[in-house]
Amino acid sequence: MSTDRTSAPTRRVDRVVIRFAGDSGDGVQLTGGRFGTDSAELGNDIATLPSYPAEIRAPQGTVAGVSSFQIQFADREVTSPGEHLDALVAMNAAALRANVADVRRDGLVIVDDHGFGARDLRRAGYRDGPLEDGSLDALRVIRVDMTALTIAAVEPLGLGRKDARRCRAMFALGLVSWLYSRPVDETVSWLDRRFADRPALRDADIAALRAGANYGETAELFAVRYEVAPAPLRSGRYRQITGNTATAYGLMVGAHRAGLRLFVGSYPITPASELLHELSRQASHGVITFQAEDEIAGVGAALGASFGGSLGVTTTSGPGFALKQEMINLAVMIELPLVIVDVQRAGPSTGMPTKTEQGDLLQAMWGRNGESPLPVVAAASPSDCFDVAVTACRMAVEYRTPVVMLSDALLANGAEPWLLPDLSEIPPIDSHLATGPNGTDDRGEPVHLPYRRDPRTLVRDWAVPGTPGAEHRLGGLEKSIEAGTVTYSPLNHEQMVRTRARRIAGIPVPDVEVDDPSGGARVLVVGWGSAWGSITAAVQRLRAAGADIARVQVRTLNPLPANLGRVLRGYERVVVPEANLGQFATILRARYLVDARSVTQVRGQPLGLDELTDRLARQIDGLDDPAGAVDGESTEEDHR
Repeated sequence: MSTDRTSAPTRRVDRVVIRFAGDSGDGVQLTGGRFGTDSAELGNDIATLPSYPAEIRAPQGTVAGVSSFQIQFADREVTSPGEHLDALVAMNAAALRANVADVRRDGLVIVDDHGFGARDLRRAGYRDGPLEDGSLDALRVIRVDMTALTIAAVEPLGLGRKDARRCRAMFALGLVSWLYSRPVDETVSWLDRRFADRPALRDADIAALRAGANYGETAELFAVRYEVAPAPLRSGRYRQITGNTATAYGLMVGAHRAGLRLFVGSYPITPASELLHELSRQASHGVITFQAEDEIAGVGAALGASFGGSLGVTTTSGPGFALKQEMINLAVMIELPLVIVDVQRAGPSTGMPTKTEQGDLLQAMWGRNGESPLPVVAAASPSDCFDVAVTACRMAVEYRTPVVMLSDALLANGAEPWLLPDLSEIPPIDSHLATGPNGTDDRGEPVHLPYRRDPRTLVRDWAVPGTPGAEHRLGGLEKSIEAGTVTYSPLNHEQMVRTRARRIAGIPVPDVEVDDPSGGARVLVVGWGSAWGSITAAVQRLRAAGADIARVQVRTLNPLPANLGRVLRGYERVVVPEANLGQFATILRARYLVDARSVTQVRGQPLGLDELTDRLARQIDGLDDPAGAVDGESTEEDHR
């Protein structure tokens, strides 16, 4: 333990999980995001979890209207935003009620005393004041009248009381920055840039930020302050990035490496809307965005753009994805590039629009009529969204197919440090556009045969309208094998169906890499998508406790990696954790006839780390159970 110029000694810790919570208008998303950025700039590895109210205008001061932002920052690799909170900053009674159960025993709770009046308590559903009734005795509660202190700090600037009160999030940020040894100078510079055209607000926020930091230093409320050392990250230039932003950049780079214009046809839907917003800001880089009147129009415009020689992209979430399926099926039939980004959310129907889930896998695989296979890829982390988006573009262009990229709300809104790639190291994408006729008709005249294929890849020629000699027609009815004319021949149909299936199955996919340090593990944990973070953390915990356990992450869900079956059969027990009722486990059972056991949660939250660790430990301990059961658990029980 070391000391500095403040009265509070400084204690070094290896990681911290903190959550800011308040009404949706209290600025907690801005505050939490800025705290995460400061931590990343200091060299910590971070993972974030923003949480928004599902109701657009929930009543102020109620639990339904609570917004929160969680950050885990550490001196080592971070794979999840954490589970039990080391600290909670609650701006009112509702924020405390909604989040206090997640604070670990002896954890820190900092509350704005001003938000706990009789009216606040009533709106939050409290009968008695939680700050006085002893219900928080297991926690370290720090009461600060942030509202009054903020108003006093900005009073010389002449702001009205209402505007002054809005600055209290910056007071909270300054206080917590002091507590965790985060300098505020970078945030001051950021505020100066962000609000340069609103000097009164800029100066008030800066005054509140500095007042919070000074209050922490002088009020002597804390026995210690904390410090987290930088994490050993790879050398290079980093920036903090969310999954939606990383996806947008990956789509742009994919189109650029293919030498094609990027066209985005979408309809706004939570939590994918920010993708459309980000791409709409990139017109100077040649991106065309079209906000359609509905989901079907969005994907139709994107497919039309691909027919015209661009790379068509559409973005959506589960309900919109369902609406798009008929047009995606048309893309399967006419074999044109199309990238569909599905940012999954909790369903069914409208479900919980701001919460995360992995419930769309089976819809992505088989949500269309007829035999209509297409590639499905899934990102594991916010920064991984960039690489997976580039991969989706490559598959779509080079194999003339719609491709589904699965993200989810956890990845889309979460953030982490991203090592900026060297774009010159990303291989070009071969669009291989037709330049003229590729065959002859019955009279020996040169014509374009739209379904003439590369004999190795089975990829058809792609001719952009207006290419001399490459005139052709496409449509949804079944086509003849090369000429592309409409036909109802039974044998032709079977050949085309099997050809389309072989084309997708033949797309080269990297083998899965097994993480099994000892080589002696008997249990293999298989993950896909955002389950990667919780799985990785749980496996690390088990190994630290002396358990042997192997792990593998599957990025391409269709076609599956060629070595996956052999890997699965190499372990006595296969466990598949996912935020659904066992969709990928079902696929693995059907494909490889292995006893893939589901460990599932569908709560609109990341997989709970403590529960997942416990259930994986029981799978290891139950290996020698003659009945093959583990504490009475079974796949059927999980599904119930």
